[in-house]
Amino acid sequence: MNFIQFHFKFSLFSLLLLCLTVSSSSCKKNNEVDERPTGEFIPPPEEEEENTGEEIRHNIDLNNWKVTLPIGNPTEVAPPAILDYANNETVKPFMYDDTTDGSLVFYTYPGTSTANSSYSRTELREQMVSGSNSTNWTFAQSGSMRGTLAMDEISRGSDNRYHRTIIMQIHGRLTNEQRDLIGAKDNNAPPILKIYWTYGYVRVKTKVLKDTNASGVDILPVDAWGDDEGHTFNEYVGFDKFTLEVKAQEGRMEVILNDNESVVYDDIHIQKWGIFENYFKAGNYLATKDEGAFARVKYYELEVTH
Repeated sequence: MNFIQFHFKFSLFSLLLLCLTVSSSSCKKNNEVDERPTGEFIPPPEEEEENTGEEIRHNIDLNNWKVTLPIGNPTEVAPPAILDYANNETVKPFMYDDTTDGSLVFYTYPGTSTANSSYSRTELREQMVSGSNSTNWTFAQSGSMRGTLAMDEISRGSDNRYHRTIIMQIHGRLTNEQRDLIGAKDNNAPPILKIYWTYGYVRVKTKVLKDTNASGVDILPVDAWGDDEGHTFNEYVGFDKFTLEVKAQEGRMEVILNDNESVVYDDIHIQKWGIFENYFKAGNYLATKDEGAFARVKYYELEVTH
């Protein structure tokens, strides 16, 4: 082999090697993928959606709700004042908009409680007649409440377990005639329904008559009723968004989680409950007095029908 042939072949080989190297490097650079030991390729990360900064507003109608706050005696704000909650310096620390996700936030901590409770709340109370507590509904008249909500943040106790908070209620109420008949100091009756966020699960508690043979005036006092064993839904909601629906009608009450799981009450206790008036409640009723405790509940939708 003469010198010219050798030089030509060597140059050709060098050029081929250079092309392979450049090609491999270019492929690596363009695709930006690594190969798993199995030979499976990891796809490049998806591009995140650009945050436009657009504010999202909830469409919860507050015309038929008043809010109770964990301050004052306690402080209550009813329509029409509640409609301007975003500019109300008293309400703003406890009930406010999160425009990043379109939620109405309810924040509370152990503070002032109502007369018939030990715990504090930032909670809405239904008012069928705007600004008045006097007009309420019976199970015979029926009522339903549907809300989409999420636990945003909640404190832990000394046992390192999350605290609990009540997120929905049906509360009983004595008529003025019933109140006077039993000599009660106010119109308070037991809550027939309490729905808790409990360690990431939704737990339902209701009331049962201590004496199922009692009737009439004998079932009107608060101490005629006790607590049932409760029902915990199977689905773990944690801090994710979920939907709750409560349906009440004569002799029947149903609670539905995420349009999937349901618990129905249609026994003697619910049948006799028909003697009471009722109103819906929704928000954040923190079931602890621990120092430093708090909870933040977000509502995205809330609607009541009768």
